[in-house]
Order: sequence, then C-alpha cells, then structure tokens
Amino acid sequence: MGRITWNLRQRTLGMIIFSLLLLLGMIVTGIVIGDDKLAINPDAMNQEPSLDHLFGTDWLGRDMLARTLKGLALSFFVGLLAASSSAMIALTFTLIASWNRALDRIVTWLIDLFLSVPHLVLLLLISFAIGGGFKGVVIGLALTHWPSLTRILRAEMLQVKTAHYVHLSKQLGKTPIWIARRHILPHLLPQLFIGFLLLFPHAILHEAAISFLGFGLPAEQPSIGIILSESMRYLSTGKWWLAVFPGLSLLLMVLLFDTLGQHIRKWVDPFHGQKGV
Repeated sequence: MGRITWNLRQRTLGMIIFSLLLLLGMIVTGIVIGDDKLAINPDAMNQEPSLDHLFGTDWLGRDMLARTLKGLALSFFVGLLAASSSAMIALTFTLIASWNRALDRIVTWLIDLFLSVPHLVLLLLISFAIGGGFKGVVIGLALTHWPSLTRILRAEMLQVKTAHYVHLSKQLGKTPIWIARRHILPHLLPQLFIGFLLLFPHAILHEAAISFLGFGLPAEQPSIGIILSESMRYLSTGKWWLAVFPGLSLLLMVLLFDTLGQHIRKWVDPFHGQKGV
C-alpha cells in the first residue's frame, strides 16, 4: 500500500509540474508579445494556418497566434483578480458564520439567495450595472463566484467547531475571534487555496462568455471572448481557424487549471488521493 501511495504521489506531483509549466509558458508568452505582433498587415489578410502563421491571420492580417496568446494572458489576469476576490469573500463569510448561529443562518440565506439566481444572468446584470469593461467584469465575477466556495468552507468550519480542542478552548474562556484565528482559519486555508484554483476555470469561461455577448471587455482588448465574437461573421466564408484555435486554446487553459486544482487536492488530501487508486 505504501508503494502504491508513493507512486500515486509521484504521478500527482508530475501532473502538477506539467500543468504549471504549460500554464506559465502560455501566460509569459502572452505577456512578452509586443504590439508589433498585433499590428495590421494588409499583405497577410485571411491567410490559412502555415509555418509563418501557425494559427493563420484574420481579416486585417493580424497574426492569430499572437492575438490568442495575448487574449489568454488577459483572461488569466481577469481570472486571477476575480478568483482571489471571490476567495476572500468566501473566507470572510465563513469566519462570520463561525461566530454564532444567527450569523450562520444569515450567511446560509445569502448563499442560497445567490445560488437561486441563474449564474450568467446575475453576472450580466452586475457587470452591466457597473458599466462593463475590465472593472465591471472583475467585480461581477467576484460577486457571483463566492457562494459555492463559501458552502464548502462553511462545511469544513462546522466540522472543526465540533472538535474537542475547540470545546476545550471555549471552556478556557477563549473568544470567538481567538478560536477562529487559531483553530478554524488554519484548517480552512488548504481548502481555500484549492477552491481558489478551481474558481479560475469558471471565472475565465464566464469572462469569455459575457465578452462574447458584448457585455464584457471592450472590443479593443484582444480577449478570447472578443476574438470568438468577431470571428462569427467570417465562419460562413470558410475561415474556420479564426474561431477554432482561440477556442481550443481557451479550453486548454481551463483544463490545465482544473487539472492543477484536482491534483493539488489529491496531494494535500491523502484520503482523496487514495480514492483514485
């Protein structure tokens, strides 16, 4: 059993490193791409994928590989801000719920309220109300992605509160803030980090969705949603590469983040890791 567990942990660590390297490669490449790579080139309009342009070019002669990598880097930063904000909101509500039963019922009611509204509809309403753009998308994503993580952290918090050492701390006169800081928070941090990673794919996909619908990032920013939206009018003329490669690249980034989160969960949770054996 020990050998099997060790082999499993080695495979898990290998997948974590592999996913991290691919993600870093995509993000760093998108960051270092200069504006000259995104410049209009009338001599290279509507070229199919080739060795000179691996993803082809668009109707303005812009290299689609450069635009796609730039869009993925932008999606990463949107997802980073949104996921980190949602994680902080979830942690705050969980710690508030640990104070007493009345606050726990209020937090539970807020979770049920937000989860009862269709996710994309609520995201569109918040983003539109704030004015759209980068700020509107990030705030909308942050305010709509915290409930599911809060529910997971709350369940972990309730389990910790029943532990003997927590009851002993209460008997010794420790305050709820002391108990939350010393006992509850250390147990929540691993789940918080994993939840933060798993929020990334949802945030990136929802950003692309609302940008595709015209309620997200402005058209001058080369986000994947904007690229896919612009490519729709050219698909009927046979320019399939304008949508296929950006869409597959977005799917690859989402799968890499999901794989990273799942394997880190296996690494930090031995029971979860042995379930896959």
